[in-house]
Amino acid sequence: MATGPAFKLLAKNSLNEMIMATPAIARGSLFIRTLTKLYRITEAPAAWDRFRGPNGTGVAETGPLPDDFAAGKNQLWKVPLPPGHSSPIVVGDHIYLTAFEGDQLLTIALDRRSGRTLWRRESPRPRKEVYDKRNSPASPSPASSGTSVFVFMPDYGLLAYGTDGAELWRVPLGPFDNGYGSGASPILVGDKVILVCDQNRGSYAVAFDQATGKERWRTQRPEALTGHSTPVVYQPPQGPAQIIAPGSFRMDTYSEETGQIVWSTGGLASEMKSVPVLADGMVFINGYNIPDNDPGKQIQLPSFAEALATSDANKNGKLDLDELADPRAKKYFAYLDFDHDKALDESEWKSFALTLSAENGLLAVEAGTGKVKWKFHRGIPQLPSTLFYQDVLYMITDSGILTTLRPATGEVLKQGRIRTAADNYYAAPVGSDGKVYFASKSGVVTVLRAGGDQQILSTSELDDEIYATPAISAGRIYIRTRSSLYAFGS
Repeated sequence: MATGPAFKLLAKNSLNEMIMATPAIARGSLFIRTLTKLYRITEAPAAWDRFRGPNGTGVAETGPLPDDFAAGKNQLWKVPLPPGHSSPIVVGDHIYLTAFEGDQLLTIALDRRSGRTLWRRESPRPRKEVYDKRNSPASPSPASSGTSVFVFMPDYGLLAYGTDGAELWRVPLGPFDNGYGSGASPILVGDKVILVCDQNRGSYAVAFDQATGKERWRTQRPEALTGHSTPVVYQPPQGPAQIIAPGSFRMDTYSEETGQIVWSTGGLASEMKSVPVLADGMVFINGYNIPDNDPGKQIQLPSFAEALATSDANKNGKLDLDELADPRAKKYFAYLDFDHDKALDESEWKSFALTLSAENGLLAVEAGTGKVKWKFHRGIPQLPSTLFYQDVLYMITDSGILTTLRPATGEVLKQGRIRTAADNYYAAPVGSDGKVYFASKSGVVTVLRAGGDQQILSTSELDDEIYATPAISAGRIYIRTRSSLYAFGS
């Protein structure tokens, strides 16, 4: 028997009045005219609920966005903030971010519409870790479920708040031994908060119950060294969600339920700071450590036993700085002397050898198998993550060289500087409304039309340095400088 098309009823609502005209859709809203009123029904703002928005992609299509920020153009509001490198997240009517003021570590909630401060909460700070000048005590971004917000303060640990600012629980963690200072942000998977804590020794991934803060599982990452790459989530066709977590030399994927490794990929750089990007069944991940990790330049060290036999002049069973034969290796010695005793033991030597032989690069990995589909080695950034938007892969180096590639093959579409002036880039690019946004350290925001040809639409200067990645929600883009948060919209 033939049947008609199948329809799915999504919602049924009544305005309790006679509708007088055909409804219209514009700028993300539905307009309905009744006998006495004109109704505007607006979809709830898309949640930019973690670092780099939905699953770390840096993409959210939420309606028209401005492409020019010069001289206050399209500025809706600007509010002062204490310093901090954490990127804002936007969930419902709230903006969440972290900051520091003197010795205080702060979580701040703002009203999305006005920028008004709703609440500020202070975290304990039992210690002060060492931070690279590109880092800060408030670099990890919050993550929110919509009813709770979770923040990681490396100088304390993990804290959870309600949307009203009431503290739900706290879990002390650390101290951490990270050469740059910790910087990975928490993410939410199922009913858990996931945090990756990579450091010189004793790296691990850990899951906590969102409701109670109780630890659910912890998995050691023995090869992972200094780094702060925030993971993303992969949902296979069957089974529980998987957590894709890049680290030194390899990218491990963990079962959300148990923390067990499901699949892995080798060949990564020795320091991983960028977020993996999951799109079209592929994972794109870039890593860069030192120039000597470029292909063909790597330093190959002998085994520890061989090095001891030929170079351990003082017979202390370790390799001292003056016992190293390779002058290039000597300049990296201090970074791998984890216990700072001016000598490398066997464990440190193995990490040293792996670090010097690792390879900088951008890898395209098949999700679910870990198979590497292609590699790219020119113009690899250390900090900014890649962006997959409208079938183009964008990658900008810390010094401002932009490469656009074809994601399926790694073919270069164009490579060049997006600005003639020298600048640094620590924020990751974001994409929406057919545009790609780049924010430089000096406070310059460059907007490109989406596409491989790198067509510049505008270049605007804000009044301060930018380290944080912009956030996009409900037709607005939020840009954090060192001293302020801006909201721009059409």
